[in-house]
Amino acid sequence: MIRAAELADIPALSQIENRCFDSDRLSRRQFRYMLTRGHAATRVYEQEGQIAGYVLVLFSRATSMGRLYSIAVAPEARGRGVAQALVKTAEAAARDRERAYLRLEIRKDNTPSIRLFEGLGYRRFGELSDYYQDHMDAWRFEKTLAPDLDPSLARVPYYEQTLDFTCGPASLMMAMKSQRPQLELDRMLELRLWREATTIFMTSGHGGCGPFGLALAAAHRAFQVEVFVNDPGTHLVDSVRSEQKKAVIRLVQEDMQAQLIELGVPIRLEQLALDDLEQRCNEGWAALVLISSYAIYGEKFPHWVVVTGFDEHFIYVNDPFVDYDEGESLADSINMPIPRQQFERMARYGKAGLRAMVLLNGGL
Repeated sequence: MIRAAELADIPALSQIENRCFDSDRLSRRQFRYMLTRGHAATRVYEQEGQIAGYVLVLFSRATSMGRLYSIAVAPEARGRGVAQALVKTAEAAARDRERAYLRLEIRKDNTPSIRLFEGLGYRRFGELSDYYQDHMDAWRFEKTLAPDLDPSLARVPYYEQTLDFTCGPASLMMAMKSQRPQLELDRMLELRLWREATTIFMTSGHGGCGPFGLALAAAHRAFQVEVFVNDPGTHLVDSVRSEQKKAVIRLVQEDMQAQLIELGVPIRLEQLALDDLEQRCNEGWAALVLISSYAIYGEKFPHWVVVTGFDEHFIYVNDPFVDYDEGESLADSINMPIPRQQFERMARYGKAGLRAMVLLNGGL
């Protein structure tokens, strides 16, 4: 029998974990957290009153992707179809949460698990180096739970932001790399771009990067750039209380805008519709989009992502932020599927509803 896990199951879950894994084990505290959080599902396989296996699935808040975080079957219960039944239960839980994709990572030396998931229709689509505690690499697998989906994904290399305020530079780095594969992505470039693109002040801490600053950094590197903003006013000042700081931001933005005009970069005071954005991306442009991260991370701050693809239902993005506190990994931030209507709501920030996109092409 497969049922939802309960807090009383934690000792048995921990025992199975210790029997099945030599490293990367979930602790009792982690199990308790997963069982009490709103965006995870844990199912156990119970036989004659004893728990013989479990599966744990995580759900991103605002995307249509689930992640099969962990699965384990006690040695004496293997070879009876328990793992297969647990995977199918995980897929059903993902469908119940209206998730269109289920992803997971598997150790490259775990041949039985690789055979299991390939036999259940999962496709291998990437790898993660030095992923496990013992430095073993991982294969990334994915299964589409809605068979009619057929995304067209651009090859956008992933780069994780290393500081809370460098989502813009990290997204710009991914976009530039997609246009110039020879470009080396490292922290020095991340910080250099931030210094060039920052608006000096934003909140009480370090400054963030607006559309003009990011566009200017790309233009200085001989990329063809276009900027779309629906608000001609000063950007990203909602959380700034000091009039002095607002004045500084305004002056920096005006200077960046003047430089863009001098370089011949088009600044379009309009909103680019999603269908038009898709067409531009299909023509070879890379796109950075400003979103409000509240729907994904529950915090109201501006955040940059880079678009990686489209299908009839979703827009896919690389998010430079990885929410490790929520049990996520790099795999959860790569090609994140976001429903189109949800993306429309997310792609604006602040009381003024700022909508901003930066498009770039390979340039010279």
